[in-house]
Amino acid sequence: MHTGILTDLDFEADGRSATFLSIPYSIDRSPYFQVKIPVFRFRNGAGPRLLLMAGNHGDEYEGVFALGHILRALETNLIRGAVTILPMSNIHAVMGARRRSPLDNGNLNRAFPGDPAGTPTERLAHYLEHALFPQHDVVFDIHSGGTSMEHLTTALIERQPTPEMMDKARDLLEHLGQDYAFIAENGYDSPTSMGAAARAGAIGISGEFGGGATVTPVTMENTKRAIDNLLVRLGITQAPLISESKAPVSTTILALQSHDQAIYATRRGWFEPVVTLGQTVAAGDVAGYYHDLERLECQADALMFRRGGIVISRRLHADCQAGDCLIQAAAEIES
Repeated sequence: MHTGILTDLDFEADGRSATFLSIPYSIDRSPYFQVKIPVFRFRNGAGPRLLLMAGNHGDEYEGVFALGHILRALETNLIRGAVTILPMSNIHAVMGARRRSPLDNGNLNRAFPGDPAGTPTERLAHYLEHALFPQHDVVFDIHSGGTSMEHLTTALIERQPTPEMMDKARDLLEHLGQDYAFIAENGYDSPTSMGAAARAGAIGISGEFGGGATVTPVTMENTKRAIDNLLVRLGITQAPLISESKAPVSTTILALQSHDQAIYATRRGWFEPVVTLGQTVAAGDVAGYYHDLERLECQADALMFRRGGIVISRRLHADCQAGDCLIQAAAEIES
């Protein structure tokens, strides 16, 4: 089957390799142009197979930087099995500091299962789901809040299609070394990378590791720890390679089960939050105030949480329009 991608990536060869996923895409200045997405491969015999990917959204940098650290630290003699690294999946979005691809405005994490004859984003999504993901047991797609959102560091899995896969995914989730983790319910048909991983027969792991289109020492250490812990838990490596050692943590499991756990703007306004990430809130608590800067003489609206929980994200930009998600509070679920 034509996948819409050209590559010489060899899944059976031992050793280290570096190549590209190439997407033919004719443009005005270059009729035989190809989108070049770097991909790195490490293999040392039979064993667990892990895909590490970042840059799905181009304004989320923790994963991009952390995968740079790990690909420089990995040596084939240090591993058992195989590790594939896709550090800038949506490379033109990364280089353009944009959530979506500037080539076609495609949001890769909403493009699965893709189309081998479609736009560059659709072709890439099709190749990932139908060719790359099936070659791996686990797919770790690293995210953060992007330009407009501040996000509590939370590892993430989707509800898996079988009890056996769910047990395995839950075990990996709770060994990533994060204070919070998240079980999403987007479903098997989800257009995200996690839905694609499930359809490809792989266990999908993800997470939100920061936000604001920047990084901090804390968000970087959390991301690097998650990568190291996943490699060790899968038995690919024996010890951390890029993170500081840390005593095991008790992970709090969270879930978003209703749209009532988020507050959305319904008109143009300016949002002033009064709570912080990680804060526990109750139904009826004030989340923030919504100002109208064109009518400053009018009282700002107090926005109330409709359900209690732990604040996991908030909009960073004060200026908001109808439809913008302003803040979310996730519910703690039994471990």
